[in-house]
Amino acid sequence: VQLVESGGGVVQPGGSLRLSCAASGFTFRWSYMRWYRQAPGKERELVAGISSGARTTTYSDSVKGRFAMSRDNAKNTVFLQMDSLKSEDTAVYYCKAYDTVIGLDYWGQGTQVTVSS
Repeated sequence: VQLVESGGGVVQPGGSLRLSCAASGFTFRWSYMRWYRQAPGKERELVAGISSGARTTTYSDSVKGRFAMSRDNAKNTVFLQMDSLKSEDTAVYYCKAYDTVIGLDYWGQGTQVTVSS
């Protein structure tokens, strides 16, 4: 099982980034996918989630209206489009899968997002 995040980097406040998470080794199309983030000295927090068929997306209040999560089940990939970035969005962003077929969670290794002028 692998979840590989990419797309992180350094961006100025107000800028945009698009994160990707490529999945393999499990039944992606039946999995509920989530993005989490963890800033230095803080607990990991849920940012966004998307259902297996992409009919439902949810967002934390802190990112609602600025971030958009999507998925491409043909490519086993989820995305997190992040717009109007703020310094408080600086964190390591992690992709997480919940495999509904066997009831297990899988985590990626994370990608660093730094918002700084």
